[in-house]
Amino acid sequence: MISLLEARHITKRFGGLQALSEVSLTIRKGEIYGLIGPNGAGKTTFFNVLTGAYTPDGGELVFNGTELPVGSPDQIVAAGIARTFQNIRLFREMTALENVMTGHHIRTRANLFSILWQTRAARMEEDLITERAYELLKYVGIERFADTLARNLSYGDQRRLEIARALATEPQLLALDEPAAGMNATETARLRELVQTIRHDGMTVLLIEHDVKLVMGLCDRIAVLDFGTKIAEDVPAAVQQNEAVITAYLGRPSHPPAAAADTGASV
Repeated sequence: MISLLEARHITKRFGGLQALSEVSLTIRKGEIYGLIGPNGAGKTTFFNVLTGAYTPDGGELVFNGTELPVGSPDQIVAAGIARTFQNIRLFREMTALENVMTGHHIRTRANLFSILWQTRAARMEEDLITERAYELLKYVGIERFADTLARNLSYGDQRRLEIARALATEPQLLALDEPAAGMNATETARLRELVQTIRHDGMTVLLIEHDVKLVMGLCDRIAVLDFGTKIAEDVPAAVQQNEAVITAYLGRPSHPPAAAADTGASV
């Protein structure tokens, strides 16, 4: 398969804390790639480096064969990477439709003059954006809430709205930061179906998630971080049996994969 994203020796420090140490990984086009690890492993730090929120202290990110700018979220979105957030970040006093429409701004062509004077081209583009936003609400299954304020949506529907807004930027890589956090079993099952649909329709997905069962059942390949270092990268079945991964999660080695389930944890 063709590589879409290559992270090469990514390093990030916060004062004396080494949050990421020489992390390298490759995400292939069309796959669902999982990134997991215990709390404090560096998952969100990597996510923030990838999406421009943090500037790395070393290494490079290559996307579609071109090095990504660092510390520039708008340029990274323009390059084709969109993200959601661990803590939902919606415009709470805007409707669901308006929230999705904001995601299109990176792809709009109308300039300030045409918008202020409401030229025919600007009006036509606005109509197309509105139509596309509604299609995305339908795609994630919440079109009936198009005119509902974001703050009045259920938690699960807010998560879906955030995904729709990210898709509005027309990304090639959709990066989801713990999308199942706080969801009940039914919401998680619906999320899994949505992510599978997104991949089926040609999108590449990077998934950070604490729900290890969801990751193992959804991802094609998984990388595991521990204390800012990549300790494993493989298909789910192999990762589950990796001694370094088991130790990172359980604090001790364990040979039978079933042993994780006996303790109430799974890897």
